[in-house]
Amino acid sequence: MDTVTLNNGVKMPQLGLGVFQISDYDVAKQSVLDGIKNGYRLIDTAAAYRNESAVGAVIQESGIDRKKLFVTSKLWVQDMSYEGAKQGFQTSLDNLGLDYIDLYLLHQPVGDTFGAWRALEELYQAGKIRAIGVSNFDSAQLANLIAFNEVAPAVNQVELHVFNQKPEAIDYMRNKGVQPEAWAPFAEGKHHIFTQPLLKNIGDKYGKTPSQVALRWLLQRHVVAIPKSTHENRLIQNLDVFDFQLSADDMKEIATLDIGHSEIVNHQDPKFIEMLAGMKIHD
Repeated sequence: MDTVTLNNGVKMPQLGLGVFQISDYDVAKQSVLDGIKNGYRLIDTAAAYRNESAVGAVIQESGIDRKKLFVTSKLWVQDMSYEGAKQGFQTSLDNLGLDYIDLYLLHQPVGDTFGAWRALEELYQAGKIRAIGVSNFDSAQLANLIAFNEVAPAVNQVELHVFNQKPEAIDYMRNKGVQPEAWAPFAEGKHHIFTQPLLKNIGDKYGKTPSQVALRWLLQRHVVAIPKSTHENRLIQNLDVFDFQLSADDMKEIATLDIGHSEIVNHQDPKFIEMLAGMKIHD
C-alpha cells in the first residue's frame, strides 16, 4: 500500500475504505471486516454515519495490531463548538473503543468551526489525535482557518473525481501543505462512470476497469481516495490499482471529463447549509 506523508510527518495510506451510507450495523461490520482481511488499513467513518461502533467492533475482533490501522472520524455540525467538539470527539472515541484516533476532521464548514478547531488542536497536542483536518472546506474557508490558528489542517476531504477535478483547489491545498482526500471517488455512479467509454478505452490498455482507472487517476494526482463498497469482490478490485501507471496522455484525456462543478451536492446553496445546521444526530 502506498502512503502519503502529512504535514506533521504522519504517514497515511493513500487508498482506504469509506463507510458512508452503511448504517446497518451488520453490513458495516462485514464491509470493514472484508476490507481489513484484504489489505485495507485506512478506514474512514464519521459520527454522522452512525456506524462508528460497528467499525470499532471489527477493529477489536480482527486482532490486527492497532498501529497498523489508520482510523478517521469526523465531528458533526451539531457539535461544532469548543465544548461540543470535546464531547463529540470523546463520544467517537468511545464508540470506536480506541485510545486515540489517527485523523479527526471537522465534517462541514458550518457552525463555530474556530471554536471546534481550538478543541481539536488541544486534543492533538494531548496525543489523542495523530492528525487533525477538515472536510468540505473550499479554498477561502481553508485560508481563513490556516491564517488564524496555530495548527494547519493536515487533510481536506472533498468531493473529487474525474467529473469534478478541482485543479485550482488542489493546487491551493498543495501550496499550503494540506493533503487532498477524495470522497465519492466514483461520483456516486453518476455519468455512468463504471462504463464510461473513455475510461473503458484507457482501462482496456492495462487490463483494468473504468473504476480502477478513475482511482489510479486520483492516486497519480497524489490524492488519498476512500471508495465505498459492501461487496468483497469490489473491495478487492478497488485495491488492485498499484500495478499499473497511467501515461501523461491518459491523464490529459481524463482531464477532458471535468465538468467543473458538483452534481452531488452544492455547498454554496444556502438551503443546503440550513439543512446541515438543522440535522441532529443525537439528542
